[in-house]
Amino acid sequence: MLISKPNRKKHGYTQHLNAPPDKVFPLLCPVLEAEWAPGWMPESVYTESGVCEQECIFITPPGIPSEVENAIWIVSNHDLKNWIVEMYKVVPHHSISKLVISLSGEHNNRTAAHISYEITAIGMAGNEFLEEFTKDWYEKFMSDWENAMNHYLDTGKMIA
Repeated sequence: MLISKPNRKKHGYTQHLNAPPDKVFPLLCPVLEAEWAPGWMPESVYTESGVCEQECIFITPPGIPSEVENAIWIVSNHDLKNWIVEMYKVVPHHSISKLVISLSGEHNNRTAAHISYEITAIGMAGNEFLEEFTKDWYEKFMSDWENAMNHYLDTGKMIA
């Protein structure tokens, strides 16, 4: 048995989105994300409803932005009433990530999306990734995501 202290990093960011939370929350879904996020196309989605829900499972293949090999995602909390979604992403021999997104309304029918990623390395490749998972890298990733979603909210089309 190998017992070791985890190599882990966590970053948070608040996006400001151009729609109210009830319009934004459904877009935090592996199926609907394909409508607004460039390059996003899960390989498989396991869901009773056809969209994101509690215990939804999806797989993203290599080639998706930031994926080095197949990643398995499990939605552990999908709280429509409070606009919170939490999921875990497992990349074998690489890392386990916890993603938490909570939405709150802002003035002018806008949304504050509080997004945190906590990544734990479970292999050498994961340790190498954590070296690159800096605050600057994360803020750029979140800013690009924010721009893509706002473009979609404003135009109904995916950003080019």
